[in-house]
Amino acid sequence: MLLLPGDLSYADLDQPRWDSYGRLVEPLASARPWMVTEGNHEVEKIPLLERHPFKAYNARWRMPYDAGASPSGSNLYYSFDAAGGAVHVIMLGSYTDYDAGTAQHTWLQGDLAGVDRGKTPFVVALVHAPWYNSNKAHQGEGDGMRDAMEALLYGARVDAVFAGHVHAYERFARVYGDKEDQCGPVYVTIGDGGNREGLAEKYIEPQPKTSVFREASFGHGRLQVVNVTHALWTWHRNDDDEPVVADQTWITSLAPNPACKK
Repeated sequence: MLLLPGDLSYADLDQPRWDSYGRLVEPLASARPWMVTEGNHEVEKIPLLERHPFKAYNARWRMPYDAGASPSGSNLYYSFDAAGGAVHVIMLGSYTDYDAGTAQHTWLQGDLAGVDRGKTPFVVALVHAPWYNSNKAHQGEGDGMRDAMEALLYGARVDAVFAGHVHAYERFARVYGDKEDQCGPVYVTIGDGGNREGLAEKYIEPQPKTSVFREASFGHGRLQVVNVTHALWTWHRNDDDEPVVADQTWITSLAPNPACKK
């Protein structure tokens, strides 16, 4: 399946762009599931012009938020199981309320509590605005959500968090509280799939110790679950329309790790 952490058509209120984007991706989206969460370009709320956010996104990209064992009640965040139940995928909303006491925060607590790691070895989450980012673009834009939710993901031993927004690629080590932590998630910014704004080519120097690999190129990532303990993450750079492996790492499930038992 395709997991897409936001910014789909870049319509930005120009509704025919939604139509042309739909026609463009239809051959692919009809062949395998496309599971998406919203980005800032899906908000489409403009004072005096459009008061209701996400109108087109919710109408055109209906996700299974009311299905499964943990219905969220909102198309802007939801979860589902994949790979025969081996992976629990959490799609979070960066542009709807997420602080403690909000509907999304309360739902996330319950969703994580309902995951049986004996049956589901991998848990991954997707957000749009990255919680960790050493690119100069969009600095700090995910910090509020990280402050509100990072402890929940860490306590549940989430294995990886994928983000978009920054038009470049970056992989971090396992992190919690801005420090390397063997029981924290692997954080990946994978906002390099294509856009109409160009690449984010400027990084903060020196490179933080928690940042393992970063590159401003167009590309895509692949997460292959090999067995109940290991998944292979590969980032492919697009060189003249040909995918070239540029970064690769094994992600080991935190569930059986004795050092990470809660």
